[in-house]
Amino acid sequence: MSDKTETPPDPKRTLTEQELVSEQLPDWRMLIDRLHASFDTGDFVSAVKLVDAITLAAEEMNHYPDLDLAYGRLDVRLISHDVGGVTSRDVVLALTISELALAAGATPHPERTSVLELGLDSADEAEIRPFWAALLDYDTVEAWGEIQIRDATGRRATIWFQPTDAHDVPRQRWHLDLRIPPEMVEDRIAAAIEAGGELVDDTAAPAFWVLADPQGNRACLTTWQGRESL
Repeated sequence: MSDKTETPPDPKRTLTEQELVSEQLPDWRMLIDRLHASFDTGDFVSAVKLVDAITLAAEEMNHYPDLDLAYGRLDVRLISHDVGGVTSRDVVLALTISELALAAGATPHPERTSVLELGLDSADEAEIRPFWAALLDYDTVEAWGEIQIRDATGRRATIWFQPTDAHDVPRQRWHLDLRIPPEMVEDRIAAAIEAGGELVDDTAAPAFWVLADPQGNRACLTTWQGRESL
């Protein structure tokens, strides 16, 4: 009989998307820097009751989710703000919230979770980044070897800066990145093509796919997968 005891997980260590794949979190998706879930509750009163149950659980854990409440719908985001990412604390709370949602008869819809990113071309991002951070009241963070600005609540779009050649005449320099669960990519691409768009480039898949609308305006669908090769 072994005398070894299992070491509890470090509550301050951030978890990667790959590590979270092994967790039993079918209701949740890791998008950018936090866990996301969306539940249908049927009506507003049921949604409020679920919020009340989540509040009690969060108080007991001393760890708190971000909640968006609407008629018959509750969207939940989890992040450990003290370390700027998802930790074992968020996994435990996510499991608890899923149990409460199940008991309340709420239906999970992980397929409708997404996070919008905006890419801004610039020959000198350091010159313009402080302006956008100040204008939008965003935080400046480092992620994947680049500097981004983010909304602390996770509600508004993340902005990152794409290097480009210097140019004197202003031109359209924004493009959209939409982070979605990997299993939703094929259906979303098919819907975009059905709506008149086209798939421009998939050479970087599964990290991202480039699509364009009928007038050539481009956007990217992105996932967490495949980024180690970029």
